Amino acid sequence: MLNQILANTPRWVWVLLVALLWLGLSQAVTRTASLKRITLMPLAMIGLSLYGTVAAFGAEPQVLLVWLCAGGLMAALVLQQPLQDATHFDTWKRRFTLPGSWVPLMLILGIFMTRYIVGAVTAMQPALAHDASFSLAFGALYGAFSGVFLARAARLWRLALQADRPGTPAARRTNAGWV
Repeated sequence: MLNQILANTPRWVWVLLVALLWLGLSQAVTRTASLKRITLMPLAMIGLSLYGTVAAFGAEPQVLLVWLCAGGLMAALVLQQPLQDATHFDTWKRRFTLPGSWVPLMLILGIFMTRYIVGAVTAMQPALAHDASFSLAFGALYGAFSGVFLARAARLWRLALQADRPGTPAARRTNAGWV
């Protein structure tokens, strides 16, 4: 059965997987990123997550509410976590120095695999798309991934806003050339 699923997967899905793997792996090493990049990538992944939810289960209010609640809960949890010490924002260049992390790759693959599994399962058993426990569970999973992406970007925006305020430790550290 697995061979049949893989054989019936459109080629563009594998191209997308390779692109997403490249994107995730590129974040496993220390890099710099602009405010635009740290905003656009999470927005794109949140969009894919929401698209996956709606494509699989329709715009069902209860599924969207669970997606939103799971996203909000995960965002609240991640926002409480401190950034890694090696994370810095250069106020003059308007760029972040970000330590490598495997978390983005895991999140990207999580959304991809969720979409793939839901698509395969609902193709074999279409009634599951209308099963409340199935749709709510996967809606929550999609939402949780989105919340983590959102909060990771929000923590960086918070650092940038703190660095822009004169006299703050983040601004002194960055302007003193510690980056």
